[in-house]
Amino acid sequence: MTDEVLIGREGAMGVITLNRPRAINALSQEMIDTIYATLMGWREDDSVAAVLFEGRGERGFCAGGDIRATRDLVLAGRTEEGLGFYTHEYRNNLLIATYPKPVIALGHGFVMGGGIGLAGHANIRIAVEGAKYAMPESAIGLFCDIGVNARLGTVPANRALLFSFAGLPVGPADAIALDLADVMVPAERLAELRAALNAAASGGRDALKKVVDAFAADPGEPVFCAIADRLAPAFGGETAGEMVEAIIAQAEPEDADLVKTLKNRCPTSLEVILQTWRLAAADANVARVLDRDLVTARYLTVRDDFAEGVRAVIVDKDNAPRWSPNRAEQVDRAAIAQVLSGGEN
Repeated sequence: MTDEVLIGREGAMGVITLNRPRAINALSQEMIDTIYATLMGWREDDSVAAVLFEGRGERGFCAGGDIRATRDLVLAGRTEEGLGFYTHEYRNNLLIATYPKPVIALGHGFVMGGGIGLAGHANIRIAVEGAKYAMPESAIGLFCDIGVNARLGTVPANRALLFSFAGLPVGPADAIALDLADVMVPAERLAELRAALNAAASGGRDALKKVVDAFAADPGEPVFCAIADRLAPAFGGETAGEMVEAIIAQAEPEDADLVKTLKNRCPTSLEVILQTWRLAAADANVARVLDRDLVTARYLTVRDDFAEGVRAVIVDKDNAPRWSPNRAEQVDRAAIAQVLSGGEN
């Protein structure tokens, strides 16, 4: 157990609060294991009718997994220990996705990576006004993992892939359009909502959903998805490199930040993101998506790109990664396909 996760009860509702606000509640393995053990205990506890996830601190619900710790372990030669993080994290994601009781997530501020692994798999997913959702793994030599493709696999290719390729934060309207959240609730009504959820917890999912729907507000237009729709013709290519090249060719002047971002993303990550999304689009079963994510995460984490990406974004913060390879046409697509098919790499 850890004080970085607070476990509480409010009537019939069990409450799991991420309590590492200085790190935007980034998940350590100890935090993940505490959550898992708690959920397993509550699953058989008839006095717990529903579960609520929330995060402490104004900056956000959860910034993702503690990737710096994973990198440090791999660089120190403790590779299996570092890779073990994914086994624990994905086991937790699957438990949330298949939990027999209602799971409610309050996503405020940044909801990124592993944060989506918690909030995105809940069955009542609330984006608080002003929330920012992102899967920024292409910036650190990884891919969109945590089973997110069980959600994105049901979304049109142009929207899912532009979100995954770029890794840029999007607001509640786009999160809803991308099937990462269900509704947006105004920030000033959050305390009132929590009280109402607590009162309705014993009524089951339908009663809780009715409460949430009563608090829901219009999130506005999904701005990012509108850009993705405009760029939809660019997603007809066979490879990620072809798609990015087409996006850049079709981009308007107002897309300058998007273009700059895509040019700086890891070429191998982009191809892995494409291939894993295509597999999920054909079969979005969350257990099978997470099984494939585990194999893929182990493959990418021991590559030089992961250590380099975390260095550039987290350690040195120069945002100038030196990818290997650094050109899309040099990416070994056959090796990636072999890994994803369960073969040796």
